[in-house]
Amino acid sequence: MTQEPARAPLDQRAPQDQRAHRAQRDQLDRLGAAVDRHRLGLSTDTAIPRLTVISVEEPIEPDDQLYEPMICFISDGAKRTTSGDLRSAAGTGEMLLNTIDLPVAVELAKVPYRAAVMRLDGQTVTDLLIELDIRPDGTGPATASAVAGLTAAPMTPELLDAVTRWVELLDTPEDIPALAPRIESEILYRLLRSALGPSLRQWSPGDSATNRVRQVARWICERYTEPLSIDAIAAVAHMSPASLHRHFKATTGMSPLRYQKHLRLQAARRRLLAGDATAAQVAQAVGYVSATQFNREYRSAYGLPPGQDAARLRARLTDTPTGPT
Repeated sequence: MTQEPARAPLDQRAPQDQRAHRAQRDQLDRLGAAVDRHRLGLSTDTAIPRLTVISVEEPIEPDDQLYEPMICFISDGAKRTTSGDLRSAAGTGEMLLNTIDLPVAVELAKVPYRAAVMRLDGQTVTDLLIELDIRPDGTGPATASAVAGLTAAPMTPELLDAVTRWVELLDTPEDIPALAPRIESEILYRLLRSALGPSLRQWSPGDSATNRVRQVARWICERYTEPLSIDAIAAVAHMSPASLHRHFKATTGMSPLRYQKHLRLQAARRRLLAGDATAAQVAQAVGYVSATQFNREYRSAYGLPPGQDAARLRARLTDTPTGPT
């Protein structure tokens, strides 16, 4: 499949590209307007399966989130996303692809911020890859290196047009059942031809390192409160501990056990914000045996002891996104 050439971000175009710049800005305005027409808060799940719209007018507190596999199409603003040693920035006219369950810290670097988020359905992606006879890049089962879970790139005009039409289907709900799946497939096809194609191709069925890491990450997510050893995790991946560590860190920006720790701390923070349990009770609920260790790791991650951090957030956060930003 021929890859469409990547475009520079909108604000970095050469003067001779100003006409194309204006055309894409008009299209981005259409996408942003469609997002705003159907927002019910900062983050809104919609009648279109797997579509969430995000609209944020004022600066908000940086947020911890657990990203599902998804792609974020940004019409306005910018955000920075961090997962361990992985850092990614995406702004107006760009998209951010995440291919794995990933605990992240998200900061909106520029507001107003508007985006359409497509949650990736593994079966839909796999079916399209099989239909197009596309295989992952690289050869050999776990010999090829895993790819980073977070990847950003500019949207092509063709992709932006498809995303805009997808979101605008919310204006005509009667068309959603017939047209939404077709436009979703078109978006995925355009993605495969974009700079993010190599990352998306890793969803192709097969025994790639990336697929193994994805399966292991899901396994850890389902058991993060349990005591896990690197040997047990490596056995699930059918890799040596050293190979698992290398591939897992390449994809997530952290080791498997650090990944588990991030999941525990994010879950603890959510429970503390709810205000219905003590720090010691929360520590035990998310899998810590030692309250002292929990307090130390929590303070290292968030800068304050658990109780003080929760009180600070409750005082400052009155309206935060409930879905991915």
